[in-house]
Amino acid sequence: QVQLVESGGGLVQAGGSLRLSCAGSGSILHFNRMGWYRQAPGKQRELVAISISRGSTNYADSVKGRFTISRDNAKNTVHLQMSSLKPEDTAVYYCYATLGPSDYWGQGTQVTVSS
Repeated sequence: QVQLVESGGGLVQAGGSLRLSCAGSGSILHFNRMGWYRQAPGKQRELVAISISRGSTNYADSVKGRFTISRDNAKNTVHLQMSSLKPEDTAVYYCYATLGPSDYWGQGTQVTVSS
């Protein structure tokens, strides 16, 4: 059974930084896509950043230049380095991965940015 486990959320002041990590576990895995979504209270879940197995990445416009996604395929891990955080970045951040036709989600980690 595939599991995604996130770590690294927390409370930070505006302008600060946080690093989120996600580790995939299960049988031998070769995720196609790994990335991060977030959901703020009262809002829909939205893409933050995604890494595709061939090395390309996509970012939401709102985080470009501030967030960086990185991936270790050998360890099935993905990280999100978040800098210059803003109060509007406050949300539950979910790790996301695809394996063949299946999608997988982590349990979510809270990121709170105080003004």
